Amino acid sequence: MAKVTRIPNFWDNLGPLGRAILDSSPEGILISDDQGYILFTNEAYYKIIQCNGQKRIGTNIFGTNPNGALAEALSTGKPVYGKKHRPPGSRTDVLAHAYPVYLNGKLSFGVVFFHELTDALEILEQIARFQESFRILSSKIESIGQAPYTFSSIVGQSESLIQALTIAKKVALTDSTVLLRGESGTGKELFAAAIHNASYRFKRPYIHVNCAAIPDNLLESEFFGYEKGSFTGANQQKIGTFELANEGTLFLDEIGDMDIKLQSKLLQVLQSGQFRRIGATTNTKVNVRVIAATNQKLEQLIEEGKFRQDLYYRLNVVEFLIPPLRDRTEDIPLLVEHFLKKSENIAGKNIKKISDINLNKFQNYSWPGNVRELENVLERMITLSEENVLLSDIQTDLSNIPSLEEMERVMIKKALKKFGNTLNGKKQAAKALEISLTTLYNKLKKMNQNL
Repeated sequence: MAKVTRIPNFWDNLGPLGRAILDSSPEGILISDDQGYILFTNEAYYKIIQCNGQKRIGTNIFGTNPNGALAEALSTGKPVYGKKHRPPGSRTDVLAHAYPVYLNGKLSFGVVFFHELTDALEILEQIARFQESFRILSSKIESIGQAPYTFSSIVGQSESLIQALTIAKKVALTDSTVLLRGESGTGKELFAAAIHNASYRFKRPYIHVNCAAIPDNLLESEFFGYEKGSFTGANQQKIGTFELANEGTLFLDEIGDMDIKLQSKLLQVLQSGQFRRIGATTNTKVNVRVIAATNQKLEQLIEEGKFRQDLYYRLNVVEFLIPPLRDRTEDIPLLVEHFLKKSENIAGKNIKKISDINLNKFQNYSWPGNVRELENVLERMITLSEENVLLSDIQTDLSNIPSLEEMERVMIKKALKKFGNTLNGKKQAAKALEISLTTLYNKLKKMNQNL
C-alpha cells in the first residue's frame, strides 16, 4: 500500500508560495520523503516524463525508478550531480541532479531536478538558479513556527482574568486585528498564541517578532525581506516575516518600540495587504492576521511623536487589558501549583507544595514583574531547596530578589544544560520553559549582548 500519511504535513509546511515556486520552474521536480515515497511532482514533470504526476503521489521511487538519481541520493545520503538517464515513460534522456534534504540533522526529504538533455550549459545554469530557490524554500520550512500555547495554558480563575479570556475567545473567532495591553510579565505572549490556536488559521504559520529585540536598521528587511543584490551584503534573497506568516498570524510583540519610519510601512501593509521587498519592482500580496502587544502607553508615545496615531487606530480594532498579578492575587495559589509541576521538567525536582508562610508572603507582595517574576522566584526557591516542600526558612525576601533578567538567564542556562545547545535541544528547552523558539533565540541574543 502506498505511504501517504506524511503528505498533508508536507503541504501544510510548503504552503501556496512554495507550490507556486516549484510549479513555475521549467525543470521537472520530484520530492520524496526519506523512505522514497513520492510527495510532490511539478507541472514540468508531466511534460518531460509524459505521465500524470498525481498518479505517482504516494508510490515509492525505488519502485518507479530504482536506478535514478533520487534513489541513489537517498541510498547514499549524498548529492548526485549530472546523472544522465532515461526515466520510465520519458521519450528522451534527462540530466538529473538529486539531493538529500536534512532537517535538524536528520534525513527528511529527497528532491531531484531534471531537464531534457539539450544544451548542457543552459541546463546547469537553470538548475543552479532553482537550487537557490529551493534553499530559500527549505529555510522557510524551518522558520515557520507553531503557537506554543492554548487558552488552557492560561492559569487563573479571577474575575479580571476571566473577563480578558472572554474577550480573547470571542475575537479568536474573527479575523480582527488585536492590540494586547498589559505590564511586562502578565502573559501577552500566551494570549496571542492562544488566540491563533483558537482561530481558523490554527494550521497556518504563527510568527512571533519581538520589535524591541531587532535593531532598527534591520527591522525593514526582517519584516519584508529583500532581493539578492539589493544592497551590499545581500548575497541571497531573504523572505521576510510577513511573507512567512502568509495565511497565518503575525504576533508583533513590543510594538511600541518599533521605529517610526517602519510604522508607516506596517500601516500600508495592514491597509492594502501587500508590500514590496527591498530591491523588488513588484508588490507581494499577503493575507496575515496581526496581533500586537505593548506594555507602553501608546497614547503618550503619540503625543511625543514616537508612534503614529493612524497606526494606533488601525491596530486598535479590538483592544483589551491583561490584568497585573497584584489585581488577581486569588490566582497566586493556582499559579504556584502550576509552576511547581513545571519544575519537574526544568530542575528535575518533585516539589509537592509551598509552606503557608511563603504563600502568605506571595499573596501580600505587589509583584511588579507579574507572573514572570512569580515564576522566577519559585525557580530560585526550588533550585535552593533540598526538600519536597518550600519551607519558610528559605531565602524569600521579596524586597531583595534577583532581577527578572538575572532569573531568566539562570532558567535558560539550566534548560540548555539539561537539553543541550543543539537546535533540537533548544526546541526542547523552549518547550520546557513554555516559550516559543523565537523568544528563546531573542533572549539568548540579548544575553550575549549583555555579557
